[in-house]
Amino acid sequence: MARVIASGKQNFEEIIENHYFYVDKTNFIKEWWENGNDVTLITRPRRFGKTLTMNMVERFFSVAYKGQGGLFEGLNIWGEEKYRKLQGTYPVINLSFSNVKGNTYASAKYNIFQTLARLYDKYHFLTEEGILTERERRYFNEVSEDMSEDAAAASLNHLCDFLQRYYGKKAIILLDEYDAPMQEAYVYGQWDELVSFLRSLFNATFKSNPYLGRAILTGITRVGKESIFSDLNNLEVVTSTSNKYKEAFGFTQEEVSDALQEFGLSAQEDMVRDWYDGFTFGDRTDIYNPWSIANFLEKREFGAYWVNTSSNRLVNERIRKGDESVKFAMEDLLKGGVIHANIDEQIVFDQLDESDDAIWSLLLASGYLKVEHHQMNMETGEREYDLKLTNKEVTFMFRKMIKGWFTPKRVYNGFIKALLSGNLADMNSYMNEVALATFSHFDSGTKPSETAEPERFYHGFVLGMMVDLSDCYAITSNRESGFGRYDVMLKPLHQKEGKNPAIIMEFKVHNPKNEKTLQETAQAALAQVKEKNYASALTAEGIAQENIREYGFAFRGKEVLIVE
Repeated sequence: MARVIASGKQNFEEIIENHYFYVDKTNFIKEWWENGNDVTLITRPRRFGKTLTMNMVERFFSVAYKGQGGLFEGLNIWGEEKYRKLQGTYPVINLSFSNVKGNTYASAKYNIFQTLARLYDKYHFLTEEGILTERERRYFNEVSEDMSEDAAAASLNHLCDFLQRYYGKKAIILLDEYDAPMQEAYVYGQWDELVSFLRSLFNATFKSNPYLGRAILTGITRVGKESIFSDLNNLEVVTSTSNKYKEAFGFTQEEVSDALQEFGLSAQEDMVRDWYDGFTFGDRTDIYNPWSIANFLEKREFGAYWVNTSSNRLVNERIRKGDESVKFAMEDLLKGGVIHANIDEQIVFDQLDESDDAIWSLLLASGYLKVEHHQMNMETGEREYDLKLTNKEVTFMFRKMIKGWFTPKRVYNGFIKALLSGNLADMNSYMNEVALATFSHFDSGTKPSETAEPERFYHGFVLGMMVDLSDCYAITSNRESGFGRYDVMLKPLHQKEGKNPAIIMEFKVHNPKNEKTLQETAQAALAQVKEKNYASALTAEGIAQENIREYGFAFRGKEVLIVE
């Protein structure tokens, strides 16, 4: 009989004691311990078992669970006597920054302080054991949501000291989702303040801490060393391209095959691979997202489970506000194509606004892209990667995200319907509503410009059409020049049926030096379509001229005019 799927359970003890579905990942304990690194940072996409792994490590090593080794009986790690003797022998500090959220530095800092204060509450018994001086007891009791930044930065260092004195062993620190507050800080514009504090906290905890035994940090991104890990020379970084711990997070093909057999779903294996395979860790190219597999096993139907577990706010922000080259690349990716990029796995958030490659590094770390091929450029020393969307589930996520750019959705849908039916009056009405609602939504600058807004809107608009019309049109855009010369071509996929017209659109920004009115700009755009005979590419494929519609779009601020 198949085991029960307990989706979302991250408590190792509950899963094992209740015999819930679990893929044995306890070999991670041995691999990590024998590597002997002082501080290990492991980056993996969300929902890949990082939190459950940290909970497992705590249950194994912590003195709080001494004598409870039976929890590991029958699992891989318990097969070796050396490790059975290690169970329950170390003080373990386990904390998470997953809930550190807030749109101001004050609120983010408060949440971190609250996390540290609750951790101290757990060890309050230390104040009564005679190991602390009076001054240390006063400090211990001052650790709260209202403490100073200096007190907070030193808190984990001091706690390691107190625990070593009490237990006679250096502490193990487990910090889950270390980068969650930094992603929030970047989105809400509080990066510099938060990073300054975290740098002090991390250096005091992981660098200048003689009471620390070992530590593991997990997160999605490898934040630039100069940002928060300056002077931390004892840090071992394990990213998705590293071979270390390559099978410890996520399910391998063999593990997925065994799970499908257990649940009587082996006949679905090829479709499961199409939907959920594609993640690459080190030289393993067949890793699956555990959350998606667990949900499929439980619900016995295909769906985009993983992509619905987060708002993907940071990724959404960077693509939406990216320039035309970013959106061109997204066009290729959504068509199943491959993009070429220089990847630096060290994410420098300050560069996300300035570097396209930084955006692709973020998407790779987040699991949305997979590596098809990579090599070292021997002339530049940079690593060059061929990247594509990870799988069908991720593709659906991006389609949903792009649809969300256009609000209200009713208005955008109205424009699409008017475009297909050739209703020019409705096209103008709806397009002006769409532009008014979304122009500044696409502009990444602090001072939106009349040229930047339409350009970003245009490229996002093309992506939106690709998503909504991809089942009936092949959509291409002219990429050879700036915004004023771009055109968009919609070629019907089922030409013989003759149901859908072919459509050519040309976009221009009103230039008062060249055109007196918006009408003149729109007519100039339409004239360019005709003068350059863009329709020839369609007629060459057998599409009749009468089945080709040509439109000129003119933009002035947030005002749009369309002519035919």
